[in-house]
Amino acid sequence: MTTSSSAAYLGFSTRAIHAGQAPEPHSGAVVPPIFTSSTFVHDAPGVHRGHEYSRCSNPTRKAFEDCLASLEGGSHAFAFASGMAAEACSLALLDSGSHIVAVDDLYGGTVRLFEQLYGAKMNLTFSYVPASDLDALEKALRPETALIWIETPSNPLLKIADLAAIADIAKKRQILTLADNTFCSPALQRPLEMGIDLVLHSVTKFINGHSDMIGGALIVQESALAEKIEFILHSVGSGLAPFDAYLALRGLKTLSLRMERHSQNALALAEWLQDQSGLSRVYYPGLANHPGHGVASRQMTGGFGGMLTIDLDTDMDGVLRFLEGLSVFTLAESLGGVESLISHPCRMTHAALSPERQAELGLSEGTLRLSVGLEDKADLIADLQQGLARL
Repeated sequence: MTTSSSAAYLGFSTRAIHAGQAPEPHSGAVVPPIFTSSTFVHDAPGVHRGHEYSRCSNPTRKAFEDCLASLEGGSHAFAFASGMAAEACSLALLDSGSHIVAVDDLYGGTVRLFEQLYGAKMNLTFSYVPASDLDALEKALRPETALIWIETPSNPLLKIADLAAIADIAKKRQILTLADNTFCSPALQRPLEMGIDLVLHSVTKFINGHSDMIGGALIVQESALAEKIEFILHSVGSGLAPFDAYLALRGLKTLSLRMERHSQNALALAEWLQDQSGLSRVYYPGLANHPGHGVASRQMTGGFGGMLTIDLDTDMDGVLRFLEGLSVFTLAESLGGVESLISHPCRMTHAALSPERQAELGLSEGTLRLSVGLEDKADLIADLQQGLARL
């Protein structure tokens, strides 16, 4: 279990650099070192100095957890070996027979975890509702509903859910709420401050920001909930490795600067793409014509993020021609790095969904998800223009 010790009055960027990161006491090293030890000395049987075995806790991982807890406004953070490991821990909090209501536009791997593992083998049931439809959400609730699962903005169609309104609905019924904050990071959105119980991250993405590690995290405010997560993490052994924690902590130091640039570049591209031929739709919550723009403007601070999705008005052959015309955007899985990436959800991130399910959600062969990086925006626009010219 980790508890943030940073002063509440310090600003976000200051905490990103200093929270949980006091100089190492023995050497005076300013940057927390990577503690690779698997085990730690006991001064007497059962009496240790804060760490006893790295499956349970590790000084490098703790530094990252403390910093992330501070940035999200939580009291406890837990770092996992992947975002999916953090998701699995969240579901392990629930009793057999529990029902989960989730927004309908979700990362394909999350749906696979829900339906093919926890639904098929762990006796959990799932219902899906549009992210912005509070009436549909309330109607989907059952006596056995134990959790409401939210992505906002969602993956990949960037739908917006009203976090405060959903938290209010859930608290009246004593239902847990979880918000996947991967697309925003705490630099742009802090769900705990809006009443959400658990915040989830794929640390791999914007938190780390450099496409060189895999990790996940859960952040909470309630101590009783933190104790349950700690028990599961220690029992299963899914904690983040020290070297990966070191890389993620390094990434946090520049998080606010990176998210500002990601947001600026993505907004510039979205506005430019709206005026181009060859596209049928541009999805970006920073655009005034986005259905969730009003809610996003209220709950996202400092920008609308680096994720952008487009529907090309073409078939798969046209999509391939467009992709072949790109030289700055790289066709690859994942998102949130300093480099710009592009993916084809139907055949990549959401391939676990049936073609019928993809179509029902609004995904098509022409749908492409862009993770807008930190390059010069003129170069990014020119690169997309080069691809569009091949349609």
